[in-house]
Amino acid sequence: MSKKQAATIAVRSGIESDQQFGAVVPPIYLTSNYGFQRFGEVPQYDYSRGGNPTRAILADALAELEGGAGGVVTNCGMSAINLIVSLLSPADLIVAPHDCYGGTYRLFESRAKKGDFKVLFVDQSDSQALAKALAQKPKLVWLETPSNPLLRVVDIAAISAQAKAIDAWLAVDNTFLSPILQQPISLGADFVVHSTTKYINGHSDVVAGVAIAKSQAHVEQLTWWGNCLGATGSPFDAYLTLRGLRTLAPRMRAHEANAAAILAFLQQQSRVRTIYHPSLPEHPGHQIAKAQQQGYGAMLSFELDVTEKQLKAFVDALSLFSLAESLGGVESLICHPSSMTHRAMSDQAQQEAGISPTLLRLSVGLEDSQDLIADLKVAFAALERCE
Repeated sequence: MSKKQAATIAVRSGIESDQQFGAVVPPIYLTSNYGFQRFGEVPQYDYSRGGNPTRAILADALAELEGGAGGVVTNCGMSAINLIVSLLSPADLIVAPHDCYGGTYRLFESRAKKGDFKVLFVDQSDSQALAKALAQKPKLVWLETPSNPLLRVVDIAAISAQAKAIDAWLAVDNTFLSPILQQPISLGADFVVHSTTKYINGHSDVVAGVAIAKSQAHVEQLTWWGNCLGATGSPFDAYLTLRGLRTLAPRMRAHEANAAAILAFLQQQSRVRTIYHPSLPEHPGHQIAKAQQQGYGAMLSFELDVTEKQLKAFVDALSLFSLAESLGGVESLICHPSSMTHRAMSDQAQQEAGISPTLLRLSVGLEDSQDLIADLKVAFAALERCE
């Protein structure tokens, strides 16, 4: 049988796997522990922190979608990131993007200060800056593409080749696109992480993550650390995430269609100074995105030419974009990165990353695009009245 397409994997994973009663949809195993059949014989599952059948179905599905050897489902996206960096030693160096998600920046910076490893934040779209960083022989190169919140895109395959030349691991945060639109392992990555809270679950009712590895040896190490740290996710959250995964492919297409309509509208607004989205020909990473992605995603950011008072009026006037952190749910969200998702970064770090006080980030949901545009029109009108 030929290799299954992503949508088929997402829908069929675990279907008809119940051998006790023949349930089409796999049951949820909420048990905390499992019986030993015989003294001295350790079963496949003994305690749910270390292994759980519901969580295993989800991990296998996500690993297959990403082309990995296996994965560990965690209790949040940050735990997935923490699992991977737990493989490092104090002398090891991480080269990370200077504009990565604020929580990632905080984790790397804080653990480096404790001496768990070293970290160097660099503009990875600057080839000279990246080459200089790689010359320091890092153990791990961390990518986030497209980045949060400026949608910067870097060439995974090219950086993978550079990393392998110095015997470094490459990890990619693929949260913004999901495995439907990008598969970093096929481009040379050793690890892929997701906050499955976002598009993979897709309904803003679960906090979870996954760390996927290309090699079985790394899968075993991540599994050990997941159990050791207590970072693994709950069976119920895995069940809900698997339920969301089954509609991931059609949801991503609908998200993208709505985002395209909103992009076209924003391009006509005189108050919009800059729009950040890889689908735009003027985007610096447009050609790279076109080559390594199967779509451009539904996250976009834009800067307004306004005062702080006008910015507040704009956001307050919205009724179909909830002011909230997170992303990837069926509902549309608006976020002010400087004071919300990236507030853990210092003002200087924000400035270096290009996060301005008038930058807004949209997670475009599945409402009717005409209604979303009408809502944005109301917000722009409110902005003008505020002068």
